[in-house]
Amino acid sequence: MADDFAAEGLLAQAIPGFKPRAAQREMAQAVSDIISDRGELVVEAGTGTGKTYAYLAPALRSGKKVIISTGSKALQDQLYSRDLPTIARALDFKGRLALLKGRSNYLCLERMEQQSMAGGELQAQAMSDLVHLRGWASETVDGDISTCAAVAEDSTIWPLVTSTNDNCLGSDCPLYKECFVVKARRKSMDADVVVVNHHLFLADMVVKDSGFGELIPEADVMIFDEAHQIPDIASQYFGQQLSSRQLLDLAKDINIAYRTEIRDVQQLQKSADRLAQCAQDFRLRLGDSSFRGNLRELMQDKEVQRAFTLLDDALELCYDVIKLSLGRSALLDAAFDRAALYRARLKRLRDTSQPGFSYWYECNSRHFILALTPLSVSDRFREVMNDRPAAWIFTSATLAVNENMDHFIDRLGVKGAKTLILSSPFDYTRQALLCVPRNLPSPNQPGGARQLAIMLAPLIEANNGRCFFLCTSHQVMRELAAQFRAMLTLPVLLQGETSKGQLLKQFVAAGNALLVATSSFWEGVDVRGDALSLVIIDKLPFTSPEDPLLKARMEDCRLRGGEPFDDVQLPDAVITLKQGVGRLIRDVDDRGVLVICDNRLVMRPYGALFLNSLPPTPRTRDIDRAAAFLREREDR
Repeated sequence: MADDFAAEGLLAQAIPGFKPRAAQREMAQAVSDIISDRGELVVEAGTGTGKTYAYLAPALRSGKKVIISTGSKALQDQLYSRDLPTIARALDFKGRLALLKGRSNYLCLERMEQQSMAGGELQAQAMSDLVHLRGWASETVDGDISTCAAVAEDSTIWPLVTSTNDNCLGSDCPLYKECFVVKARRKSMDADVVVVNHHLFLADMVVKDSGFGELIPEADVMIFDEAHQIPDIASQYFGQQLSSRQLLDLAKDINIAYRTEIRDVQQLQKSADRLAQCAQDFRLRLGDSSFRGNLRELMQDKEVQRAFTLLDDALELCYDVIKLSLGRSALLDAAFDRAALYRARLKRLRDTSQPGFSYWYECNSRHFILALTPLSVSDRFREVMNDRPAAWIFTSATLAVNENMDHFIDRLGVKGAKTLILSSPFDYTRQALLCVPRNLPSPNQPGGARQLAIMLAPLIEANNGRCFFLCTSHQVMRELAAQFRAMLTLPVLLQGETSKGQLLKQFVAAGNALLVATSSFWEGVDVRGDALSLVIIDKLPFTSPEDPLLKARMEDCRLRGGEPFDDVQLPDAVITLKQGVGRLIRDVDDRGVLVICDNRLVMRPYGALFLNSLPPTPRTRDIDRAAAFLREREDR
């Protein structure tokens, strides 16, 4: 393994610009040893360590079947299209590679046909997109919808022509042999290295798709990149959810079956319309705001209970009506199973007395989610690992809190794992400066966003934009963007006004932009060089104490004799802050200023925990000094 990463090794010979890094070689050796021992390893590898190559090279060298899971589909595509082929070429790897996504990422030929037959209700743009899709469907090899450039990624047609675990017909589908999901799964079964993402991995562990069996094949080596996300994602899949989107999708499929296959049973349309109406009425009963709330408290409301009962009655009616036509339509048969499943979920969600779970709901202007989430996933994830004997490797740039891995290890149940913490090779003492300005407004202070904008506009202008302003709430994000647009002549980009990918392209192309964003830009974003030299964070990223899942985790911690703030809130916030801070220095030549607009970092005792968990960066409280640091780069 050392030979591959040496100055004259295979990677240096094959990869332009490759430089040996001691931390990368150390991680590669640790991964190689764990693969040989079929053990468990948790590695924090700081930004710039080269962790991707450090696990890929020993994985390909092992000659074993390997599953690699990433934190997002974007990282999954990058790994499969760029990093994996690079290492495979360097090592002259002859094995087969495969990319596997969740089924909603692939065109469903059967649902496309259904929409074509029942397309009278489609709006003009959706109908136009459907025409483009039919042409693309005859050309695409893998059916991956991310490669269909002719249809916008937010087109309303996509949910109608892709399938989910709930509505997929499985082996009963008339077009099963042509199914892109089936083809992708077969390719992954035959491959030596398969790239998936955490959502797909965990959904597959829990759901065990009836139509396809397991999507993800057995493997000898399981590697999880961006592993800090796994506990929260696992809690989603080890719980239960029911959304208005699922209910409306069910109603739509019943209507399609009525209009295209079973026209003699008008009661199908009536029951579907009633279900759609009850789902919409239930959403209205939740109020106007977009927020997450406590389902246990919500269910105390008599009107909500009544709306809940009407929703259950509507599902029962669909179930009873479909039952009379079973066997006449594969689409309707699948809808019958979904109606039964959703009724069971509603019953489970209504029983809010079960201990060990957080019951919550979330709504926006049009939709709602009802959910229960386990307070701990460690036992369940341990079961998943025990069911799949293999080498298990977890890595991320942000796993440790104050040089300690206990928080991540306890949450995921990997107490027997070996641990390794590798610092970033970047010279933060030279490349970066941390500024916590004086005279900051208190967190959540009225008019605080305006004060922050006035205070920081000169620094942003002095840097000629090239700034990420990362916020902890959508409200503050919107207020800041409005203030900056009124004050600055620089381009001000706002998360949500277009796709994440488009925003990043616009940011880099402008060369002098300010991007105001929230959670989705705190991680998985890589902007190198002069394009980004100032990152501002509005406050320490503590989850709102009113968040029902956090409240439940804190109460559970208290019952077990722990300290909720120290054991739950603080470690979560430290890891999130480390992710945001990691946006600034992405390469050995990067240089920039990090501004954290929260006095608690220097005024509260726990501020030291945050600072000790961040890279060793010089600090100041003087904005003028921060501006001077930025000018030094311009003068070079």
